[in-house]
Amino acid sequence: MCGIVGYLGQKAVVPVLVEGLKRLEYRGYDSAGIAVVNDGRLHVRRASGKLRNLEEALRHNPCEGSYGIGHTRWATHGRPTEENAHPHRDCRGEIVVVHNGIVENYLSLKKTLIAEGHTFVTETDTEVIAHLVEKHLNGSLEQAVRNALAQITGIYAVVILSTKDPHKIVAARIGPPIVVGLGEGEFFVASDIPAILAHTRDVVFLGDSEMAILTSAGVQITDFQGNAVPNKPQRITWDPIMAEKGGFKHFMLKEIHEQPRAVRDTTLGRISRDTGKVLLEEMKISEEEFRKVEHIRIVACGTSWHAALTGKFMIESLARLPVEVDYGSEYRYRDPVVPPHTLAVVVTQSGETADTLAAQRELKEKGARNVAICNVVGSMVTREADGVLYTHAGPEIGVAATKSFTTQLTCLYLLALYLAEARQTLTQEQVRNYIEDLTRIPQKIESIFGKIEYLEELSKHFFRSSNFLYLGRGIHYPVALEGALKLKEISYIHAEGYPSGEMKHGPNALIDETLPVVVIATSNINNPKSIQLYEKTLSNIKEVKARDGIVISLVTPFNKEAIEASDYYIEVPPTNDFLLPILESVPLQLLSYYIAIRRGCDVDQPRNLAKSVTVE
Repeated sequence: MCGIVGYLGQKAVVPVLVEGLKRLEYRGYDSAGIAVVNDGRLHVRRASGKLRNLEEALRHNPCEGSYGIGHTRWATHGRPTEENAHPHRDCRGEIVVVHNGIVENYLSLKKTLIAEGHTFVTETDTEVIAHLVEKHLNGSLEQAVRNALAQITGIYAVVILSTKDPHKIVAARIGPPIVVGLGEGEFFVASDIPAILAHTRDVVFLGDSEMAILTSAGVQITDFQGNAVPNKPQRITWDPIMAEKGGFKHFMLKEIHEQPRAVRDTTLGRISRDTGKVLLEEMKISEEEFRKVEHIRIVACGTSWHAALTGKFMIESLARLPVEVDYGSEYRYRDPVVPPHTLAVVVTQSGETADTLAAQRELKEKGARNVAICNVVGSMVTREADGVLYTHAGPEIGVAATKSFTTQLTCLYLLALYLAEARQTLTQEQVRNYIEDLTRIPQKIESIFGKIEYLEELSKHFFRSSNFLYLGRGIHYPVALEGALKLKEISYIHAEGYPSGEMKHGPNALIDETLPVVVIATSNINNPKSIQLYEKTLSNIKEVKARDGIVISLVTPFNKEAIEASDYYIEVPPTNDFLLPILESVPLQLLSYYIAIRRGCDVDQPRNLAKSVTVE
């Protein structure tokens, strides 16, 4: 997820762009850059790291212009260096592009363009767009952009200008948002409203496969075929602080709502529905080496550890490999045994967690190859890994992990399928079916948002509770742990996750008429083992009710017995057993959020916690 801003008007363009980028820095802070046009010449300034580094570069080497574009980056292709910072140029330095999204077929396009004589200077997929527009530019910039985008597969928001077609900015969208701002004799384009709210409240939101052409005379909206698209400007009433959160009260709530997009982005480019294959890039480990793996060790901390536990069930069931899961903070202190042919999987949102990094180094010293699942391009864990599966969640501002958890589960699911393919423990048809299930998950997450009013109402009954118990069996047990962690992190209510089968070994002593017990009682109706697990969970519900406990069940639509036996229930859509944890986690996040709000807690910055733990 990256931030884009553009301006065409009478104001000094550089301050407008820099101020816009400041309001978009939550969308990316790996690098930043601007490009402006002055007297027909293009001037580009870029810097790696935070936006203040770009401001420093502009102080040392100022520039002026009459129109321009800017970008703050969350790296997805290429390291977060100045060279890879946007905007990106064509061979002649006459075209610049800023981009948010993923060009899935950039490798094949790049190969073709190089054969045609184009010279590439960065590692990014975005540079392909600049060269494609250069190839097609013969007068009209917007027509060149249309022709270029017709060759691209993926999702993107792009903003482009060229000195060969002056006083014009072209923006186009498939997937990531683009908003166009309408001022008095000036026009704006941005990824999000905060970038332009100080200048105008009249905006047009581009739809998918729509293009905006900004000139001094006004704004024209067309489809990708050049046909005019009717548009009705909207008046924005948000205050600037609210706008930075996209209209949401808190970053955490915004990030919960971004999960359909995050899961979709994490999946894109990694699956082939036609061949029924999982495609993993950025791997120094060959398919033959994956085939020889005999043991898996997963290390992680906090929420990532819960994702790792879930991944254990996925990998053991699908790829038939034994898996051990360890806390990064404990692993290196027990002199672990690492057998030959061990693959280590390191799971971390930030890629800088000190304990996880230490565990990764311990595993490398003992001879294990390692794959990192991480959200931050260029982080230390990714630099020391033999392969990386990036979670394309975008920046997660809220301290409590939400979208990073569900994208980690997505990556672990893909890794499990990839190992199953390599080891031939699943047929191609089975893999294709599992892939199809994954492609439906974003839409199913969106359907859960229709239950928000119910979850908010449910929070009224429990925000004064002192304790919570979360129960789950099998692959649902780690979700119970994560649900308990979310509640304690942001509401400061003591909560404990427990395997349902362990109730008689202690937790039953806690149950009384004041204790809310959240039971994960979902199942896959097409899997006899899943039904068997559900039936045992149903016994646990009745066990709690027999002791006057309050039961809140998480169910799929056909779990009628659990619904009838519970005091309250939350329904999630059906899917296969390995993807149910993604759907289960969303309502548990929302319930925790609304309970915390009613208790007056700071959900984005809980006390005593930080987003990344970079020291032991």
